[in-house]
Amino acid sequence: MSAPLPSLPVTFRPTRTRVVLYSVGLAQLAALTAIALALPKLSGGERLSFVLTGLLVLAVLLLLARPKVVARQEGVTVVNLTTKRELAWAQVVRVNLRAGDPWVHLDLADGTSLPAMGIQPGIARDQAIRDGRALRDLTEKHGAVDHTAG
Repeated sequence: MSAPLPSLPVTFRPTRTRVVLYSVGLAQLAALTAIALALPKLSGGERLSFVLTGLLVLAVLLLLARPKVVARQEGVTVVNLTTKRELAWAQVVRVNLRAGDPWVHLDLADGTSLPAMGIQPGIARDQAIRDGRALRDLTEKHGAVDHTAG
């Protein structure tokens, strides 16, 4: 028997991956800032470049932590690294997470596929499988209403 459907709205995101990315980002920023302050022969510009490099790396890691999938009564919002796409339930035909896939893929009614990076097996495979199944079950429940609409 499958698990009960989560109540809407529900957000799926790779929590462990986000914790690692945030931790590494903050640790490296702290380390580069400490180095900038500790080295006595650095000029002000050199110190600033250490801190700016730390901020740049932090920004990239925060971008990598951005992906999520939000299921609401109206449909699904897929937030990937640099894009955000709103989908009605009827637009999502199938939710796929095959062995070896880096994240869930949504097969859409227009024949295309959309990566949903917010559900990724990386370091939390079991959670990604549960989340993928929950999104699949929600899609089957909510999307079956009007799959024929164009």
